[in-house]
Amino acid sequence: MKIEHYSFGKITIDGKTYTSDVIIYPGRVDSSWWRKEGHNLQVVDLTDVINAKPEILLVGTGSSGLMKVPKETLSHLESKGIEVHMALTEKAVELFNKLQKDKIVIAALHLTC
Repeated sequence: MKIEHYSFGKITIDGKTYTSDVIIYPGRVDSSWWRKEGHNLQVVDLTDVINAKPEILLVGTGSSGLMKVPKETLSHLESKGIEVHMALTEKAVELFNKLQKDKIVIAALHLTC
């Protein structure tokens, strides 16, 4: 999977454009992803991600970083052996395109704020 373009509220992955938050798995995109508490990422929001057993989870926190990842969520992911990187979505996109060449990477990306 390759992210070809990201701008506020819009992302293009392998030629298809999405206008809602996405989780990018190896080989597929979940474009119906939403969080239980909007800008607060919880373990329950990542059940499918955890079950997919990535080596790395990239969390795009939005264009201005409004989405937060509580310590409890981070601890849970790390206890499952998942390395977590959080960054503004623009930076997370860059990391995704770079890191997925050598690792099993999933990206959970907030596209707006």
